[in-house]
This record gives sequence, C-alpha cells and structure tokens, in this order.
Amino acid sequence: MERGEVRVRDAAPSDESVLADVLARSFLDDPIMEWLVPDDANRYRRLLPFYRAELSVARRRGRVLTDTETSGTALWYPPGRWRQPAIEVLRSAPRMVRSLGRRLSRGLQLVREVDAAHPREPHWYLAILGTHPDRQGRGVGAAVIAAITDRCDREVTPAYLESSKAENIPYYERFGFRVRSEVVVPDGPTLWTMWRDPA
Repeated sequence: MERGEVRVRDAAPSDESVLADVLARSFLDDPIMEWLVPDDANRYRRLLPFYRAELSVARRRGRVLTDTETSGTALWYPPGRWRQPAIEVLRSAPRMVRSLGRRLSRGLQLVREVDAAHPREPHWYLAILGTHPDRQGRGVGAAVIAAITDRCDREVTPAYLESSKAENIPYYERFGFRVRSEVVVPDGPTLWTMWRDPA
C-alpha cells in the first residue's frame, strides 16, 4: 500500500525488535507510561518487553502495519478480535511483570477501566500508534492509520481508539475520530475514547 510518499506494509516477525524500540521511544513521555513506570531513567528499558509482548499478540490476532523504513507502526485489531483470550494474557504475563514490576496492579486496574469502556459493537480497534521521535511529522502515522480507515470506509465498518494525551485528540479528529467518553483511572491519568463512523 502506498499513502502519499509513505509505503505501508505488514510488519514481519523480524521487525519486532525495531518496532518495540520505536514504540518505547515514542511513549517515553506518555502520561499512562509515566504513571505506570515513574522511573524516568529506566522507563525505556522497562517499556521494551511490554511493547514486544504487544507486538507479538497483535501479529497473531490482528495487523501490525509499518512503513518500509520501520520508523512507525500501528497495531490494529479487526472486528471481534480486540479482547485477548486467557492464553494470550498468560503468554504476555512474564514480559508484563518485567515491565511493570510492583506497578503491575496499576496496569491491571488500567486494563479493567479501559475494557469496561470498550464498545461491544463490531469495529476495527487501533490499539497502539507510534512513530520514532526522529521521524514524526513525515506522514508515517497518517499512512498506517489511513490504511485501515480507508478499508473501514469501503467495508462500512467503524473504528475505535483510546488517546492518552489530550493534545493528540485533534490529530485523530483529522481522520474522522470523535471523542466518545473519558476514562478516568482512580489516582491515575485520563484517557479519551474515540469512535469513527465510516465515511
């Protein structure tokens, strides 16, 4: 797929390490990650196994899109596939423990809150979007979003995401997403759920 000058492709298993690095770097200042991993000096190291686990699950259950330079990625789940079965949770558990350590209970609390707000009607779910900080602003994020939202328009299927930064809401609105609700984690950050009806 080609979107402007950015060529989008499905990520290969061999891309996992590079894309985990991309995501860890792009989420260093994310309010959720700062809350879960407050140690600034070790946040990058702790986020790497978390994102490796997320990429592994997304490759099995959904689509992991990237560009030819693996400078950004989007983890998308098709309708009916966003909820992880127990076996996937168990597979990911060791990496989650390495990432969150004593903050694991916070992570589980966050998952419960986000799952409770997740819509039940069929939709494509943009679980994670990230671009390497050195490559932001070059259309990579837009390309890996549009690859699926264009499909949503063709197939008349909605899309959904959660934004952990208020300043990212206008960015997602450019693609037709609209704020649906706020998820306020007790003693934690706020997330905004966003829904996109097909054009």
